[in-house]
Amino acid sequence: MLGWISGVCTVQTLFQDLRYSLRQLIKSPGFTLTSVLSLMLGIGATTAVFSIVYAVLVDPYPYAAPERMAHMRLKDKAGQERGFGLTGAQWQVFRKSPVVEDSFISDDWSLTITGHDLPEDVQGIYFSSNAFNYFGVPAALGRGLQPSDAIDGQDPQPVVVLSHQFWQRHFNGDAAVLGKTLQLVRKNYTIVGVAGPRFTWDDGDVYLPLKVTQDPTVSYYTGLRLKPGVSREQAGAALRPLIDQFAKESPKHFPRDKFDFYLVGLNDDFVKQLGGTLYLLFCAVALLLAIGCGNVSILLLARGTSRQHEFALRAAVGASRSRIIRQLLTESLLLSLTGAGLGVLLAYRGLAMIVKLLPEYSFPHEAAIEINLPVLLFSVGIALVTGILFGLSPALQLSKPEVSQVMQSSTRRIAGGVRGRTTNNMLIAGQIALTLLMLAGAGAAMEGFLKMLHTPLGYDPHNVMSVGIPVHDGTYKTWAQRGAYFELLRSKAASVNGVEMAAISSNATPPSNGWATSVEILGQAPRDDQKVRVNFVSPGYFPVLRIPVVQGQIWDETQNHNAAHVAAVNETFARLYFTHGDAIGHSLKVPEIRDEPPYNPAGPDPLGWLQITAVVADKRDDGLEKPILPEVFVPFTISMRMWTQILVRSKAGIAPLSLLHAVGAQVNSVDPDQQISGQVRDLEHWITTQQEYQQEHLVTWVFGAFAVLALALAAVGLYSVVAYSVAQRTSEFGIRMALGAQRGHVLLIVFTSTVTSVASGIAAGLLLSIVLNKVLGRWAEGSSRDPHILLGVTALLTIVASLACAIPARRASAVDPVIALRYE
Repeated sequence: MLGWISGVCTVQTLFQDLRYSLRQLIKSPGFTLTSVLSLMLGIGATTAVFSIVYAVLVDPYPYAAPERMAHMRLKDKAGQERGFGLTGAQWQVFRKSPVVEDSFISDDWSLTITGHDLPEDVQGIYFSSNAFNYFGVPAALGRGLQPSDAIDGQDPQPVVVLSHQFWQRHFNGDAAVLGKTLQLVRKNYTIVGVAGPRFTWDDGDVYLPLKVTQDPTVSYYTGLRLKPGVSREQAGAALRPLIDQFAKESPKHFPRDKFDFYLVGLNDDFVKQLGGTLYLLFCAVALLLAIGCGNVSILLLARGTSRQHEFALRAAVGASRSRIIRQLLTESLLLSLTGAGLGVLLAYRGLAMIVKLLPEYSFPHEAAIEINLPVLLFSVGIALVTGILFGLSPALQLSKPEVSQVMQSSTRRIAGGVRGRTTNNMLIAGQIALTLLMLAGAGAAMEGFLKMLHTPLGYDPHNVMSVGIPVHDGTYKTWAQRGAYFELLRSKAASVNGVEMAAISSNATPPSNGWATSVEILGQAPRDDQKVRVNFVSPGYFPVLRIPVVQGQIWDETQNHNAAHVAAVNETFARLYFTHGDAIGHSLKVPEIRDEPPYNPAGPDPLGWLQITAVVADKRDDGLEKPILPEVFVPFTISMRMWTQILVRSKAGIAPLSLLHAVGAQVNSVDPDQQISGQVRDLEHWITTQQEYQQEHLVTWVFGAFAVLALALAAVGLYSVVAYSVAQRTSEFGIRMALGAQRGHVLLIVFTSTVTSVASGIAAGLLLSIVLNKVLGRWAEGSSRDPHILLGVTALLTIVASLACAIPARRASAVDPVIALRYE
């Protein structure tokens, strides 16, 4: 009974504290609004970034036991990493390994939805019949593929599962889609299901059953899930003998020389690409939140000045120190929870903006980036921690009032006396230091991004678009058919009104292009590091991109048609392998070129020596930041794959994408089932899809935005403490002015009171910027220790601090001595 009564009293006391706190906050709307906004910005930004961190790094996949799923990788002796595939027969053996719980195989093709004005490009993913059971993701409608859809030795059933996005885009989310027919490349498929919203494997539009054949020339991507308790290292060692056996059986699918085999986790590549950037941004928002908390602490301490009499009176009538602390912490928690609630709303609206800035292929598209329950729990936790963090120090200081102050109503002091002023100065210095660090980081990111924007490309991307041409399975199987088809497509595209010229660029669209492979140079000993970028192009490639020919001449159309054994190299290649400047006339060989009909037919004698007939100027070929690699250009007819690209240069004043429909119509006139890729971009926008561009863009904009918010919060914090200080010293300023002090003298006093804290904060911020330069340098090309950046942010922060002090200082200098002397 006594326990129940005690509990009731505790609840009543809690409600009393809440009611009283609410009244106090309503009585001070300026203080409350400033505090809540500071916390809203800090908690909102932290919540938004955490939601991305959680979705991409903690819970990215909806699949069954994704932590045990793995990709298989090879690394050749030159350190080049690559994936590989297994044949149908090899997969049947592989899946029986004692370390493998389950395995599936897949293939992908660009398909066409027929029956429209122009064929619509559709990404088709072919799965072994166990794949949907392997992934374990329930279908949104109907069912996934099942074993009866593809029985070994028989043709698969004509059924298809739609991706959720394709279902919404093409069928407008119609729930009656099951049982309808979808025509793909003139073949009818029955729709049996719609995949779940987060099932986006390989970004497929449609999923179809795969016919697993025993053809030793056809290989498939092979995914696996390890048995519980088996590490990737253990599995790699156990599978290595099997992989070595497969390499002997199908050597064309593996590197010619020695290689390393290993497994990587399903999310490892994305963690490598984006993880560091996300952690950097999370640190940035943590700094922003710290500045916001410091802001509220400053406001609470300053506001405590006007409440000293209240606390002294409460202590005089019997309130314990713990009771006062609890009351103050209740106010702090009420502020933090309110700020958190508004911050979650801010994060909800701002999250989409940050997601748009993420590099397109740097995170798994299965990731559900949203404000979900774990993110909400995180926000509540942040609110509780920050409420205690910024409220505890003021509560401890304000909970020890001097009762004698009740009888000295005219005495006004900063809360906590000298100790309170010291705490204020430390908080302001900390705010200034963190703000300067963020400004320096944002300045370094901007410097790096601008440097990237002004990187010499070596080619002209203006007025050029890259039109992808996916070839359908079972079409144009021979070398002669494939070459004639590609050339006819190119000539049709070039005939469009408004097109200046067109060229084939099978794999050579910069700024990151080419096939990284080894070459042999006639008369030179082979080297392990002799890796180059091999590009398959038509002779018009160079004038389309306006790449100058430095020496010799490019092959002509007749040589291109006949797959002549000629090549052009870039200046880097010529300097590296021909130090005397005599590259013209020498010969090289690409050992990895293979004749693999019907998918990759090669011209006559593809392993023959290629004579160098030209040296062309360097252009970007390994991204926007890495050094230019040696390049070799050969006629595209030497080896043709199931995919090529047509580079189309439009005439001056005509946007290339405005010609896309006309180009598509010309392509369709050659083959009514031939579509163009659904991802057509002009080369200026093509640059913006590069990983390094998007990462620098993300860091620059988000870090810059957070730095601006930090600057605003620091300015508000500084203004608040100076304003409260001026209010407490009104009588002093009145006496000084009554005794003849000039306005300039009063202004100097106010500014001097903040010089120490601001100067020490700037010094600490400069030191942090220099010390943490290497950390930031991993994600930004600029340097936070650049003297120009440090000088600029110091000047900016000094100006903002001066403005924050100027308003209360001006108010102090305008005090009427008569009124000031009557002040309390």
